[in-house]
Amino acid sequence: MTIASAADFREEARRRLPRFLFDYIDGGSYAEQTLHRNVADLAAIALRQRVLVDVDRIDLTTRLLGTDMAMPFALGPIGLAGMYARRGEAQAARAACAKGIPACLSSVSVCGIEEFAAASAAPVWFQLYVIRDRGYMADLLARAKAAGASALFFTVDLPVPGARYRDVRSGLAGPRSGPKRLWQTITHPRWAWDVGLRGRPHSLGNFLPVVEGKAGLGDYVGWIGRNFDPTCTWADIDWVRTHWDGPLVIKGVLDADDARLAADAGADGIVVSNHGGRQLDGVASTAHALPSIAAAVGDRLTVLADGGVRSGLDVVRMLALGAKGVLLGRAWAYALAARGEAGVARLIDIFEAEMRVAMMLTGATGIARIGPHILDRG
Repeated sequence: MTIASAADFREEARRRLPRFLFDYIDGGSYAEQTLHRNVADLAAIALRQRVLVDVDRIDLTTRLLGTDMAMPFALGPIGLAGMYARRGEAQAARAACAKGIPACLSSVSVCGIEEFAAASAAPVWFQLYVIRDRGYMADLLARAKAAGASALFFTVDLPVPGARYRDVRSGLAGPRSGPKRLWQTITHPRWAWDVGLRGRPHSLGNFLPVVEGKAGLGDYVGWIGRNFDPTCTWADIDWVRTHWDGPLVIKGVLDADDARLAADAGADGIVVSNHGGRQLDGVASTAHALPSIAAAVGDRLTVLADGGVRSGLDVVRMLALGAKGVLLGRAWAYALAARGEAGVARLIDIFEAEMRVAMMLTGATGIARIGPHILDRG
């Protein structure tokens, strides 16, 4: 299959992966309305084309959270990415490092933070969920720091897993899930050999000491439900700060009032995000929520965004709406599942080329020159 876009990677990933893994990447909660809004609302934003502007030199470089970046996007945290390709998080880290952009490891990854960081010659970012065992959280933060993580992304929009119907139907969770997964594995022999056998151990690498021997896929959703902490409040930001002295980003903000609270709490940044439509269905798309949040706190902290980004053109749209940087999610997961490290590298190249064309045709020669003025409000 000839790959020209993120959509092509998605189709190849669909063919390669057992259904329970593809649906985990691809799906959202409930009727998946917010998931689809993320993509549709962003794609509907019109850009203002300009002509006879000297665009011979386009500069994509930027600096975010103390990190110099070749482009204003990074690989966002994706759970279980090590099940999409053999030791997938490490493969993604190598691809991102080679292209000069950061990669952020999900705390519910297959590869632990040490393996992930060792795969990259550049500093990495780390994403943390709140679990009930605060002592272990403190240990995990110390491990992240020791491994060279340069920024912490504290995810706050998952006190409880969203109702993801696809995961029940496909066999990732719910009754008779084991036989479903086994049959899907047997009918995908290439994945079964490369990842299922050669990619072991299949575990939550960052949480091995606290999963009580149930670290595999068989108890993944149940373990999250039992161990993620719904009592977490803004007061816990102070607790995190006592264990983390680097840049702190609050991920999962969708309301301007919460953005102000994040700034008041001393966060260095936020990610405007609805968890890819995987939590509360029916909420606003990121593209809809972003402008008012950027206007409220953009002068106080670094505003990042994710959700619905499927091209370099979408990255430009997010920047024009007020984000300083963008986290890629499903797009790089599809690429990883389809073609491993080479796929992620190819996706980054595609996004870079798409960004350059969009910037040239809107007359924006650098990242700082992208703003609301390049949007067609008519």
